[in-house]
Amino acid sequence: MPHKKLGQVTRGLLTWFVENARDLPWRRTRDPYAIWVSEIMLQQTQVKTVIPYWERWMRELPSIRALAKANSNKLHKLWEGLGYYTRVRNMQKASQMIMKQHGGAFPREFEDILALPGIGRYTAGAICSIAFHQPYPVLDGNVMRLLTRVFGIAGNPRESRTNAVLWSLAEDLVRSAQLAACRPNANSTAVRTDAEFAASNLNQSLMELGALVCTARKPKCELCPLARFCVALKEDRIEDLPAASPRPQVTKRRVAAFILEHEDRFLVRQRGGDTVNAHLWEFPNVEVSCEPHDISKTAKRELEMTAALEPFCTIKHSITHFRISMDVYRGVLKSGTALASAAGTRWVSKAAMKRLPFASAHRKIVLKLDNRTGSLSRA
Repeated sequence: MPHKKLGQVTRGLLTWFVENARDLPWRRTRDPYAIWVSEIMLQQTQVKTVIPYWERWMRELPSIRALAKANSNKLHKLWEGLGYYTRVRNMQKASQMIMKQHGGAFPREFEDILALPGIGRYTAGAICSIAFHQPYPVLDGNVMRLLTRVFGIAGNPRESRTNAVLWSLAEDLVRSAQLAACRPNANSTAVRTDAEFAASNLNQSLMELGALVCTARKPKCELCPLARFCVALKEDRIEDLPAASPRPQVTKRRVAAFILEHEDRFLVRQRGGDTVNAHLWEFPNVEVSCEPHDISKTAKRELEMTAALEPFCTIKHSITHFRISMDVYRGVLKSGTALASAAGTRWVSKAAMKRLPFASAHRKIVLKLDNRTGSLSRA
């Protein structure tokens, strides 16, 4: 795109952002720690979901030092429900690295930020531009979609060649925004004249416009400040861009889970550190065939116990391309000593269970259990 047109695009973005930006809690601070937390939480997660998580996190762990020292249960409980738990463990590793290598102060240099666990080019650029006003570009899913449409880029944005083109465009826009901020439109007083804020506002305008206007489905082109520049709109290719990645084949799985009760306590176990949902808690469970099965024999074989089991509920959930159906059964035991002898397994009360961080599907069991009354016969 010619330099003049590039400047018009960036000016339009800057003006639109100042007039339309949402009042989000992490936009009221320039604390790099707070901004970092928000950016990690926002990965794969909607803003409306993140807000209460972010506010609670900042109350409970208001500093890098607090995060570095937090115990595993507290850390995972604060993240419970956000999913992709590797993110929160990487955050703690990064905070501990910051304490050791940077004296507890969040690093300001892009390369130092990029070297932290769990931080890639996008997150490093977001922190540098928003917290430190440095001219680094960002490229998340919203920005990819916006740029492919405005500039008419047909390739798959996740593939290396197209991705490199998009990063280059994002970088050009940040540089252009600094120039545009120094020369505001005579007809608009909304654009900040201080170029110091240009990178922050430009990057956030791209993310915001992609999230609110240039949406994946039914984009609001009539509200877009870039409509007159948009190649996809002019060529009627909005639905074709960005090019979709091939969808992985869906795999169905079936799981049997067991609510086992003994003296008003329930058996739960913590997942190991090298597994999916590592460090989270769950009810005893086992993957079973999708064909009809004898649940009593399954429980005896897998858990080495015999109990009168009653159907409790069925939980449907998804993990990446897996579609999982979890049949939940409940039973009361006379003795629970043997079952609790395995590493990471314990009997807990309902009150204690609520304080533990559970994997998403198992958290639903906890909620259903809390809402139900009635006793079972003892085995």
